[in-house]
Amino acid sequence: MQSFTQHQGLVVPIDRANVDTDAIIPKQFLKSIRRSGFGPNLFDEWRYLDKGEPGQDPASRLPNPAFVLNQARYQGASILLARQNFGCGSSREHAPWAIQQYGIRAVLAPSFADIFFNNCFKNGLLAIQLPAEVIDALFADVHATPGYQLEVDLAAQTVRTPQGVEHRFEVEPFRKQCLLGGLDEIGLTLRHRDEIAAFEARRLAARPWLKRELAA
Repeated sequence: MQSFTQHQGLVVPIDRANVDTDAIIPKQFLKSIRRSGFGPNLFDEWRYLDKGEPGQDPASRLPNPAFVLNQARYQGASILLARQNFGCGSSREHAPWAIQQYGIRAVLAPSFADIFFNNCFKNGLLAIQLPAEVIDALFADVHATPGYQLEVDLAAQTVRTPQGVEHRFEVEPFRKQCLLGGLDEIGLTLRHRDEIAAFEARRLAARPWLKRELAA
């Protein structure tokens, strides 16, 4: 997975509380067996005026001009600002996939649904929890300032505003190290590939009949 160290990016606000995973990526897009291609369907039912289906060409859709992702000032945004209980609802891992594949590197909110929060870290998406009053102030700044950007430093665990104000956030040390190193669960396992190979060699040497069973 992609590592996260520092990132400075344009902020897009999703100014709604209790945004659930069905809003983030509607259920019809869960049919895909691939882990890619979900970015064009992020917030699909809010982003388009017509109903979306898997495999549609986004260029053929009818965008909703009132939705923030379709507004010119937020094009190229890579930091998502959200309200409380973001990512509630069903536990679909497609939700962080869609956010990340749109180009978002970090999501800031006063609170997250637990399963969504965990899925973010497993997929290289940094979920940052900040106090509600800080989020309120950031929303006000974003709405008032076209081109508003934030700088996120995972190593320092800070979010820095254009005015130089730093907001510190907490992150579990294990999750932090995984993101800094770009290591998901498979990546963590592969760090021990030599030890795994040595164990398998010893096991087969002690139980040679397993070679026949494995070959069958």
